[in-house]
Amino acid sequence: MSQILALAGGVGGAKLALGFARILPPDRLTVVVNTADDDVFHGLHVSPDLDTVMYTLGGSVNPETGWGRAGDSFNSLETLGRLGAETWFKLGDRDLAVHILRTQLLREGHTLSEVTRHLCERFGVRHAVVPMTDHPVRTVVDTDEGAMSFQHYFVRRRCEPRVREIRFNGAERAAPSPWFEFALERATAIVICPSNPFLSVAPILAIPGVRDRIIELDVPKVAVSPIVAGKAIKGPAAKLIQELTGEPAGCVAVARQYRGLCTHMVIDRSDGAFASEIARLGMKVEVAQTIMETEEDKIALARSLLALLGPGG
Repeated sequence: MSQILALAGGVGGAKLALGFARILPPDRLTVVVNTADDDVFHGLHVSPDLDTVMYTLGGSVNPETGWGRAGDSFNSLETLGRLGAETWFKLGDRDLAVHILRTQLLREGHTLSEVTRHLCERFGVRHAVVPMTDHPVRTVVDTDEGAMSFQHYFVRRRCEPRVREIRFNGAERAAPSPWFEFALERATAIVICPSNPFLSVAPILAIPGVRDRIIELDVPKVAVSPIVAGKAIKGPAAKLIQELTGEPAGCVAVARQYRGLCTHMVIDRSDGAFASEIARLGMKVEVAQTIMETEEDKIALARSLLALLGPGG
C-alpha cells in the first residue's frame, strides 16, 4: 500500500494537504510541517505552520486569510495593547486557547509531536500532521537592516527588508521527529507542497540527514512550484528568489532549488513554456492547474499528483 509523505508549510502547503486528505485514508498520508517559524508571544509557544495545516484539515481555518481561526475575535489582543504590550502579531481569542494549551503541555514535559497529536485529535484531524522535529529550530533572516527573527521579518516588517542570507539556528542539533522518521522509513512517494522553498521547505531539509535520505530513497519525489507566471501565490517566495539567487522569479528558479532532490516538477499551465528548460535540469515535468482557489481545485491537484506518482501514489 502506498504511503505519501508530504513536506509542507504555510497556506499553500495546507491547501494541498487538504486535497490529499480528502482522497487518501489516514494510514496513507503523513504531512510533515515546518516548525522553524515557531516563536514565543506573550509567553506562549506559537506554531504558525502547524496550526495552519491543523485548522485547514480540521475545517476551522479562516477562509479569507488561509490562516487563523474562522470567526475569531481579538478582545484579548486589544486588551494587551491597552496594557502596553506589542500586538503586531495578530492572535485571535480562539487561537490563543490553542497556544495556551500547547505551552502548558510543553512545560509539563510533553514533546511537540505529542502535543500536536493531541491538538489534532481535538480538532478532528484524522491524518498525521507532525512537526519536522521536536528540537527547537528557529529561522533567522539576515537583511540589509540586520538580523531578524522570521516573524519579525515576515509579519512586523511585511518582508520589506532586502534579504542577504537565511539561517536555521539549532538545525544542526536537531533530529527528525518520531513520526517524521517513521514516515521516511515507509514512504513510497514524497511530495514537496507548493510552499516557500527558502522559508518552509529548506528548514525541513536542513535537519541533519534528511536531504540525503530523501535523495537516497528510490521512490518518486515531486515538487509543486509555488511560483506561477513569475509571482508567488502567497508570501515572499518570488522576492527571495531574486534576492538570494539573482535569478528572475519563476518556476525554473524553483526547480533549481530542488535539482538532484526531486524526480518530478509540477508547474502551472501558464508556465508550460518553461517545461523543456526544467527537463534539462534532470526532472520530469508535469503541467497542471496549481492555483487552488476552491476545495475542488485542491482535490483535483492532489489527484493529478497521485496519477503522476504512479503505483507509489
